[in-house]
Amino acid sequence: MVVAFAKLADIALASFFALSAGRPWLPFLLTPAIGMIVVWLTHRLVPGAQGSGIPQVIAATRLAAQGQAVGHLISLRIAFGKICLGTLALTGGFSAGREGPSVQVAASIMHAAHRWLPHTRALRVQDLILAGGAAGIAAAFNTLLAGIVFAVEELGRRLETRTSGVLVSTIILAGLMSIALLGNYNYFGHLKVENLDRSIVLPVILGGIVCGLLGGLFSWLLLLPQKAKGFVIWRWKELHLVWFAGLCGLTVVLIGWVGGNLSFGSGYGITSHVVSGQMNLPWHAPVTRFLATVVSYYSGIPGGIFAPSLAVGVALGSGIAHLMGLTADAIPMIALYMAGFLAAVTQSPITSAIIVMEMVDGHEMVISLMAITLISKAVSSRLSPELYQQLASVYRGTRHELQEDSGVGKMKEMKESS
Repeated sequence: MVVAFAKLADIALASFFALSAGRPWLPFLLTPAIGMIVVWLTHRLVPGAQGSGIPQVIAATRLAAQGQAVGHLISLRIAFGKICLGTLALTGGFSAGREGPSVQVAASIMHAAHRWLPHTRALRVQDLILAGGAAGIAAAFNTLLAGIVFAVEELGRRLETRTSGVLVSTIILAGLMSIALLGNYNYFGHLKVENLDRSIVLPVILGGIVCGLLGGLFSWLLLLPQKAKGFVIWRWKELHLVWFAGLCGLTVVLIGWVGGNLSFGSGYGITSHVVSGQMNLPWHAPVTRFLATVVSYYSGIPGGIFAPSLAVGVALGSGIAHLMGLTADAIPMIALYMAGFLAAVTQSPITSAIIVMEMVDGHEMVISLMAITLISKAVSSRLSPELYQQLASVYRGTRHELQEDSGVGKMKEMKESS
């Protein structure tokens, strides 16, 4: 399912750029329209599928451990809706990824499989949800070790003996299936690192601070609707979800138009070209990608922030390398800033370092990657709480509470606040 999602996402992005080629006016119509359609279908048919999906899996793991129902957060219907609507959103050029949504898709499949497994009492529901979410990361990035670390550091926060067997075996099976279908590939190719010595210390420290500040600001902005519900923009959004999505789509197009079309889509293609040394980015690339991703998240479409965050890190690394006159060492710096910004956003430094290390086959950089992610996480945590854990708190209530948070109960909330 994750491989199918990846293929559909590639087709969607290719379709958007093919339709837009030679028609610069088309995104101004296409993106807002698709945003409105996707948000309407999401809240009408699959509430709980909006956003990344990782917060829903975290909340479902907690609720399942308490014996509560989790069907409003993870189900086969939500998994199907996540794939279809997430793909449709990418057809509109929104700055969103499919890696985070793959976590919710895989967790939904594992949760549904629990009822069909023999001796279901021996396999706890929360263990299968946790294993499914980790397998989603492993299959999406082809990073098996990162899937295990992600489960411990982000999803579960602890690993019991009875959980580890289910977790590891599920991740290995998911990884083997992904390799069988796509081959044993590196997500961003093979990174050649040469002459990595003490000269990397300053870029690591500087990158940790810069990525930490910007990543902390990024997380703070994503949490703003949750923290400032009474603000006029968010109150209007609750009353006009579909129109708000259309305005966000129009904003994404304007940002993309100003930035030379570099902020459309997940950023995977541009990131791959930059990491391989085939492309240089202008100074404004991190700014436009940063803003486009924030606005895409505000719209409420089903889409993740992993790939866009990596794209922001790539643009930062490329720009700062040129400012420091380190053009020859730009590729290692790009990898470092990818990990640094991702760690600042998610505040999961070990997961971020291992994801980047496995994606680019850069095992020579493991110490540098760990250093920059720990620094950026320390800086980011001073500006914003942990993003996914904070977002997950919204979903830890009942189905009715989820509907109110997603806009279905907006009128009641307005009356109560009055």
